Amino acid sequence: HPDKNKDPGAEDKFIQISKAYEILSNEEKRANFDRYGDAGESQGFSQQQHRQFHRFHDGFYFDESFFHFPFNSERRDTSDEKYLLHFSHYINEIVPDSFKKPYLIKITSDWCFSCIHIEPVWKEVAQELEALGAGIGVVHAGYERRLAHHLGAHSTPTLLGLINGKITFFHNAVVRENLRQFVENLLPGNLVEKITDKNYIRFLSHWRKDNKPHVLLFDHMPVVPLLYKLTAFAYRDYLSFGYVYVGLRGTEELSSQYNINVYTPTMMIFKEHIDRPADVVQAREMKKQLIDDFLSQNKFLMVARLTSQRLFQELCPVKKSHRQRKYCVVLLTEEGEKFAEAYEAFLTFAVANTKDTLRFVHIYSDRQPEFADALLMDEKYHGRSAVVILERRNNAGKIVFKALEEAWQGSKEDNFILLDLLDQLRTDPGLLSSETVVADLNDELAPMFLIRWFYSTVDYISDWWDSLFHSNWREMMPLLSLLFSALFILFGTVIVQAFSDSSDTRDAPPSGKEETAAKTEKNDASFSKESNSRIPKKSFVEVTELTDINYTSNLVRLRPGHMNIVLILSNSTKTPLLQKFALEVYMFTGSSSLHFSFLSLDKHREWLEYLLEFAQDAAPIPNQYDKHFLERDYTGYVLALNGHKKYFCLFKPHRSGDEGGTLGSCEDYDALQHAEARGKSSCSPGSRSIKNKLHKLSFWMERLLEGSLQRFYIPSWPALD
Repeated sequence: HPDKNKDPGAEDKFIQISKAYEILSNEEKRANFDRYGDAGESQGFSQQQHRQFHRFHDGFYFDESFFHFPFNSERRDTSDEKYLLHFSHYINEIVPDSFKKPYLIKITSDWCFSCIHIEPVWKEVAQELEALGAGIGVVHAGYERRLAHHLGAHSTPTLLGLINGKITFFHNAVVRENLRQFVENLLPGNLVEKITDKNYIRFLSHWRKDNKPHVLLFDHMPVVPLLYKLTAFAYRDYLSFGYVYVGLRGTEELSSQYNINVYTPTMMIFKEHIDRPADVVQAREMKKQLIDDFLSQNKFLMVARLTSQRLFQELCPVKKSHRQRKYCVVLLTEEGEKFAEAYEAFLTFAVANTKDTLRFVHIYSDRQPEFADALLMDEKYHGRSAVVILERRNNAGKIVFKALEEAWQGSKEDNFILLDLLDQLRTDPGLLSSETVVADLNDELAPMFLIRWFYSTVDYISDWWDSLFHSNWREMMPLLSLLFSALFILFGTVIVQAFSDSSDTRDAPPSGKEETAAKTEKNDASFSKESNSRIPKKSFVEVTELTDINYTSNLVRLRPGHMNIVLILSNSTKTPLLQKFALEVYMFTGSSSLHFSFLSLDKHREWLEYLLEFAQDAAPIPNQYDKHFLERDYTGYVLALNGHKKYFCLFKPHRSGDEGGTLGSCEDYDALQHAEARGKSSCSPGSRSIKNKLHKLSFWMERLLEGSLQRFYIPSWPALD
């Protein structure tokens, strides 16, 4: 407000807010703003154009009212307006509310003939289901494209159901019976149990195990009414529901025991005593409001057991003001017949002293040991029942409490002592003098992890099976693409492996001289390995190809202190060079900081040329686009790459007649390259053994680990295209 805020732009902001409020508070202005995008002068211009457009059509007898088709949003049925959904409203309110009731949602749009065709049926069913307790929603695809896309609706009209945050599409003919059945099928099948003379005692006796009151509906309908199923879904966390068809043979004893009027629907709720109902309601027509009022007053047992933190917070809420104090009288006991008498006495006391400010609960100390230990620190309560009066002060677990001096046995004296404390508490809240912080309660009734995982798997498979037959191709494309990609990778790997194995078997066995040399080199490697105490952990050398896929992990983001030893080879020299490379570096595989790779010269020549430009002292590189660019032979080069510090060391192939090899020293690289280009160099592949290129690589590796090789630094690693 400009009177409160001296900022120069405050007045403009205040005017903008006032205009926005004026538009949003007026339905007509809001509709015009949605339609034309401006509430100012442009609105009048747009409306004038709109009226001229109608007169233009009237002149050609094309006024849409002639056809009685309400395509224009001004003539849209107003019954849908109260059901319109927006994206934020759907995410923040409708989805959480779908865990209490199912939603039937329609996606519609302007200029939709089918939408007009189903409108009468939709209106009738929407009113009927809303009265029964189902949720109704309408999404206008023209105004809420984001929400329509989120729901997976690619055409109009589309009908779908939402329950527990899960979307299910409607695929049948749009008639009243199909829509009712669709909503009913959204609900779980075990919400309501059919009750007869044979199972009613078992059903009502489950209050100890379920920790819930049990509800029985007596009616003369052979099937469970949809209203009752929707109610059971809404209160499933608090109540267990059963249905008695009074016209069925085998329910006479049940009807007689509870004196049921078979001609009037009757709802009974049972708590700790199964021989008599705790509350009853009868009505010729059971309305939703009547049932909600009845059940909301009977959501808990007379002495409910604290089985979870959520239940504790509901039964013992944090005080909001002095007049809204809620005290919890807690019986801490253990399971077993030994403690049954104390519990029954506490239950009798609770029934006789029920008040709005008091809530009687009990808890099993052996199931909630942390809670019990925080309240009962005296050893005299060990193995005995105790009563504690407490009040929660905040949601962090802080409580004030007072425990009875002696253990609870349910005697008359115990009753008088507890009653006297409760009377004093009404006038003196400071009676609760002890204070502590309790941990959250364990959820005793939560299903096991394997059971939850099993149900989640079943739901996922059923959703996938349903979408397989009903989803359109646009929805199925991501799944099909993933499936075919996996198959392509799988078969591609098998085929490549098969060809690699066949090419290895076709290789000729080495000559006797080469075998002798290999054995000698292996013995030398073993001697060096023993002298350096680097014992290889594997019986083979793991060499991976450096590609654009693993380039970042194997080099750019290589951990500090680690190096990647990369062999340069071509398709024609791959097998012999890899064999010689593995033999030379085998003794160094015991070091976890060294990684071994190879790079294809046929694929990544430009990357190598760029890297060698920074090693001009060791190997001056001419212009990469000269006439010998594609003729230079780099096979047998080895690069030791330090990805973290951005430097590399270079090993150049051993040439015939050069016994010393090249261990990172400087040479006349230009002369060498021109000789190779003319085909006269003694280093050409035709005049030397390919395996000899890596002669004395092991000595170069020794110098690498000693740190005596020259290092060539680069500003950053180039991309490996």
